[in-house]
Amino acid sequence: MQSIKRFIPASFVVLWATGFIGARYAMPWAEPFTFLAIRFVIAAILFAGLVVLLGSRKATREEALHATVAGVLMHGVYLGAVFWAIHKGMPAGLSALIVGLQPLITAVLAGKFLGEAILPRHWAGLAVGLLGVVIVLWPKLGMIGGGVTPATLTASLVSVLGMSAGTIWQKRYASGGDLVSATMWQYVGGSAVMILGSLAFETRAITVNGELIFAFAWLVLVLSIGAIFLLMVMIRDGEMSKVASLFYLVPAVTAIIAWALFNEQLNLLQIAGMAIATLGVALATARPKVLSENISA
Repeated sequence: MQSIKRFIPASFVVLWATGFIGARYAMPWAEPFTFLAIRFVIAAILFAGLVVLLGSRKATREEALHATVAGVLMHGVYLGAVFWAIHKGMPAGLSALIVGLQPLITAVLAGKFLGEAILPRHWAGLAVGLLGVVIVLWPKLGMIGGGVTPATLTASLVSVLGMSAGTIWQKRYASGGDLVSATMWQYVGGSAVMILGSLAFETRAITVNGELIFAFAWLVLVLSIGAIFLLMVMIRDGEMSKVASLFYLVPAVTAIIAWALFNEQLNLLQIAGMAIATLGVALATARPKVLSENISA
């Protein structure tokens, strides 16, 4: 089991990075809240089926409530705000840079609300990781355009706070129960927020075509089930500052995938930024040598 768990962080980063690619296929054909509402409802139904199929322990009322709150923050607020900002013209590169603040914010919240000790080595790793993210995204920051408004900037910042608060809530209140049941309730919470947003602010018009169907299938099966379940495992088993630092690798992996699929620019500066981001994550997640030796012994 430990040998399998070793691959969870890398698998999560790769899967999470593909979410931005899926969004690129979907956004021309559906409004953001409507798209996410459908995605989350499908994910909730699939997880409900898994609860029955796997015989998972049903969540208590308290566990369901806490998982729902975590889902409102992690899925509804985070993804809803990101998709809305990009839909309104916020450049994806600038949005990703703002979202890149999430590991630092999560580390601060983890120290305050979870009592985690954030050592100088961890802070150094988080700072180095953020520098790497800036370098990776730097070429995209020149394409600012008119989509940068107080509203889109506020939405991007709200998304960061939503994800940070959601992961902390999940760790503190909702990581003790069955992961499959908890994730189902998370999507119930995310669905509720997106349904309300869709009814209040959108026309709910959808153009059904191959790209939209592919985006739904990929984002539900790979992201909403695969990546989120891996994230829940890491939140349950790890320190939040270390888990959050993995998000620094996402822009680098996304840049590589976009280069391969869409022939987007990938220069030496960005490759150097990827290396710096990787170094930052290594600093933030590495265990002290003495502790590692004691565990392996």
